[in-house]
Amino acid sequence: MGTAHITLKQLLGMILGEPGIDHNLSLIVFKIRLPRILLAGLTGFTLSLGGVIFQAILRNPLADPFILGVSSGGAFGAVVAIILGFGMSIGIPLMSFAGSFLTIFLVLSIGKKNIGMESTTILLSGVIINAFFSAIIMFFIATTVDDRLHTMLFWLYGDLSQSVFSESAVIFPVTLISFIALYGFSRHLNLLTAGEESALQLGVDVERTKLICIILVSMGTGVIVAFSGLIGFVGLIMPHVCRMIIGSDHRLLLPVSCLGGAIFLIIADTLARTIFAPNELPVGVITAFIGAPFFVYLLLRRGRQWNHS
Repeated sequence: MGTAHITLKQLLGMILGEPGIDHNLSLIVFKIRLPRILLAGLTGFTLSLGGVIFQAILRNPLADPFILGVSSGGAFGAVVAIILGFGMSIGIPLMSFAGSFLTIFLVLSIGKKNIGMESTTILLSGVIINAFFSAIIMFFIATTVDDRLHTMLFWLYGDLSQSVFSESAVIFPVTLISFIALYGFSRHLNLLTAGEESALQLGVDVERTKLICIILVSMGTGVIVAFSGLIGFVGLIMPHVCRMIIGSDHRLLLPVSCLGGAIFLIIADTLARTIFAPNELPVGVITAFIGAPFFVYLLLRRGRQWNHS
């Protein structure tokens, strides 16, 4: 779906290689829309994965992949790259990735120094660093007067419009490795949600598990932020929806939430491309419009299931 109308018959003709199909339509489908769909799916998959993990290890139903300030760190790196005139192909993603890992390094350094890996300490460290980087970003935006301002703002709300296959080729192995490794901690996550003391008594190395999970999620989120910008609510909403449907067993919750996140973001990006066609919205605007009221609805109607799960 998009500005150019392409029928299902034409699409099947392109896939089967039938003669007489407009070459321009083929370019639209395979060079513009397909890379964007793949990037949206991988982004939603990774953000939902991060949401499940953070909600489990921090035992906080409001946690999502950006709870440790990864988003603001990545945004800070990207904004600096835009100010310096770097390109979207390499410079901005690389600086965003570096900013994300700088944030994680700072959070873990503060969290581990003399006070252990307590969930509250990690959360507060993330909030502080998030606020600091957000202030720097607003300073740059407030003092920039040329067309780079529009680029910054569009990227900060999530932008999949520049998608190419090479981006998905970079993201896919990182996402796959993170998912496989984190799925191996499913039993540990089940025990952590029941309480850290109980998990310790049952043989779980709580601090080691938290550290590994945080690093893996941050690695995946850092790559996503580098290419797609800041997209909120996916990692917050989808784990809750899936948990309310299938329960809290992470052996099932992890794959279902990740697939749900991929589907959700593909739908949201399709809406972003088509609602005001030929103009389009940042996909983060759509996820916020859908996610915020839906999350309130879940809290009012079914939120108690979190406490009873």
